Amino acid sequence: MTIKIRYFASLRERLGRSEDTVAFEEALTVSDVWYRANPDQALPVNILAAVNMDYVALDSIVEDNDEVAFFPPVTGG
Repeated sequence: MTIKIRYFASLRERLGRSEDTVAFEEALTVSDVWYRANPDQALPVNILAAVNMDYVALDSIVEDNDEVAFFPPVTGG
C-alpha cells in the first residue's frame, strides 16, 4: 500500500521537497506517516494535517492511496 505526502509553506522549505511517497503494510497514523518519511525530523509543534483534503487529528488512521498533507498553522492579518 502507498500514501502520497505533501508538504506546504515553511515545511516544504525546511525539508527541501514538496512531496514524498511512503509504502507500508501495517496500519499507520498520520504522525506515523510523518516519521516514516522524515525519520530524522521531529514532528513540528502545532503542525496541521489533512487526509484527502480534510483536516484530521495526528492519531487518525490512513489508508491505501490516501494523500496526507502537512502544513504550519495559517495566520492572517
